[in-house]
Amino acid sequence: MARRAAPEVNAGSMADIAFLLLIFFLVTTTIETDTGISRKLPPPIEDIIDPPIIKERNIFLVELNKNNDLLVEEAPMELKDLREAAIKFLDNGGGRGEDACSYCQGDRDPSSSDNPTIAVISLNNNRETNYCAYIAVQNELVAAYTTLRNREAQRLFGKTFEQMEADFKDVNYSGSKTKLKEDIKKIQFLFPEKLSEAEPKK
Repeated sequence: MARRAAPEVNAGSMADIAFLLLIFFLVTTTIETDTGISRKLPPPIEDIIDPPIIKERNIFLVELNKNNDLLVEEAPMELKDLREAAIKFLDNGGGRGEDACSYCQGDRDPSSSDNPTIAVISLNNNRETNYCAYIAVQNELVAAYTTLRNREAQRLFGKTFEQMEADFKDVNYSGSKTKLKEDIKKIQFLFPEKLSEAEPKK
């Protein structure tokens, strides 16, 4: 008895279908990317030197406890008030002599910061602090620096600091990027971002 031939499946188009499915998923799938905090780490220290002495009035203490409660200078504060408090501290200009600040517009309270170039914001948090709360506090503190930099950039160069940075990154910027870079550094010198983070508490 003759053997019957096994039926064949036409798989000629299977490769095309698989390729089309691959293209479909590549186009429609969104890839989650982790976002971090923009921080420039200090260069490695070659020689061991004694840390500079910072007067207590030039340190703005911000703390987040394990319950996500915000404490500023050991007093409770709402997150919405943190930015203004940080601006008031940085822009105080209470210094005299070589520590005087000619461009500061604050209250010049002798019990607060002398000059934004030596003022430090110290952020402490607990290991159990919620990550979202930590990021929210970081954002408010960075926004305080940005607000003051925008003000000085507008006063000196007629545009905000954020616009200056955007122009520097713009490949179609028609001005001198060398001069723009120098102007950006001038603003950063007036209000340097001195944000100190201690090791989280247990």
